[in-house]
Amino acid sequence: MSVFTKVRVNEPVVTPEQIRAARAWLGWSRDDLSGKSGVSQGSIAMYEQGRSVPYDETLIKLKTALEAGGIRFHFVGSLGTGISRDLSREDHA
Repeated sequence: MSVFTKVRVNEPVVTPEQIRAARAWLGWSRDDLSGKSGVSQGSIAMYEQGRSVPYDETLIKLKTALEAGGIRFHFVGSLGTGISRDLSREDHA
C-alpha cells in the first residue's frame, strides 16, 4: 500500500471553514476535537489554517466526530457550502 492516499475527486470534502464553524457551534476546542476524532491538534490546526491537506482517512475521522456531535455538513457537488445542526442525532456532545 502506498503511503499516499488517492484523492477522490468526486466525493465531497469538508473544508477548513466547515471544521472551524462546526467546532465553534459545538463549543469544542481543537483539543476536544482531537480527543473525539483521534486526530492530532497540530493536524487540525494546520488544516484549519490552510497550511496542509490531510489524508482522506483524517478528514473522515474529523467529519465523523463532528457529525456524532450533531453537525450536518452541506455540499454542492464536492464543494463544502455550510453546516447545520442535525437535530435527529441523539448523541449530542
